[in-house]
Amino acid sequence: MIALGCSALMVLLVVISYLYFLVPARSRLDSLQSERSRLLKELSISTNLAAQGQTTEAAVQKITDSLDDFESNQLLTVDSGRMSLYGNLNTLIQKNGLRNTSGPTYTSLEPSDSKGGTAGSRSTNTKWQSIYPGIAISVTVEGAYQNLRHFIRDLETNKQFVIINSVELERSNETNNSPAVPDATTGARPALVSLRLEMTTYFKRTSVSNDGGVR
Repeated sequence: MIALGCSALMVLLVVISYLYFLVPARSRLDSLQSERSRLLKELSISTNLAAQGQTTEAAVQKITDSLDDFESNQLLTVDSGRMSLYGNLNTLIQKNGLRNTSGPTYTSLEPSDSKGGTAGSRSTNTKWQSIYPGIAISVTVEGAYQNLRHFIRDLETNKQFVIINSVELERSNETNNSPAVPDATTGARPALVSLRLEMTTYFKRTSVSNDGGVR
């Protein structure tokens, strides 16, 4: 009876120890593991956000550097760019054996952030506006198709920054003034094509200093 009583007491102590010590400890362990998982998740999110912030900052800096390089090395000043444009266009027309049938007409483009801009209009003056001052050019030339292709290629590879906005081709009404020369092999006179181009070119911006002067 004494041994049985001692055994029962030991079982009771084991049960009490399990309920009062082991179960709370396991519950505490589960809670800590859950907290650990939550903190690891938050750490991962914070790390990703930090990396994303650095990546975004690097991308913004790259875009800024590219824009500065474009404006410094690709764009001319208004005065020199305008004179260079006039000379280059006439030179390329003559170089490719084309006849100028209309234009060129030049329309000044003020920067779109100018206080005097007409943001609600879509005329030629505002259709191709940008943050840079520029000139819209409209010209129609006539010549052999191959010469017109070379003319467009020369415009696109020219050192001056020029954007071709629209191209219109149509068969030309041949006249005695047409510059087409008979083919050396066949003796046939190539068909003439009329090409109408709408282009824009842009120049460096002028920065305004604090005292109102232009730099």
